[in-house]
Amino acid sequence: MILKPEPVFACIEALQAARIYDEIIYLSADGEPYKQRIANELSLKENLLLLCGHYKGIDERIRGTFITREISIGDYVLTGGELPALVVIDSIVRLIPGVMSDGESLLEDSFQDALLDAPQYTRPAEFRGMKVPEVLLSGDHAAIGRWRADQRQKRTQERRKDLLEHS
Repeated sequence: MILKPEPVFACIEALQAARIYDEIIYLSADGEPYKQRIANELSLKENLLLLCGHYKGIDERIRGTFITREISIGDYVLTGGELPALVVIDSIVRLIPGVMSDGESLLEDSFQDALLDAPQYTRPAEFRGMKVPEVLLSGDHAAIGRWRADQRQKRTQERRKDLLEHS
């Protein structure tokens, strides 16, 4: 099953009559791999239009006429582009100022600087014999920052060396 050009052309043209889109993105298995840097870039755009194919996708004439960017969320195939669109939307929206209560914390999220995030802890300070690292209880923000930076590097080295190789 392939989406026919007539209804898609009519839909996109009607939408374009109402506003200008910075990007018309097609969610596709053969698109560019979606990364945090793309989410960062797209979060700065005013208007995005996401097009979801189904089964085998869309007529190639739609791609050639309207699509400005193609994105893949991974090397696997889904029945449609709806779930990838939700992934893209969620990753972009959270970057818009005011959406997250602590915008500063976004700068330390995984992948923002090619590193994974540091381990996270909450209360109680000890649970079933497992303790929160003392430095996190110290109140010394500089020491906590150094610990977090060290942990981010260590976790990335252990779990995702590929991120360090491409940075």
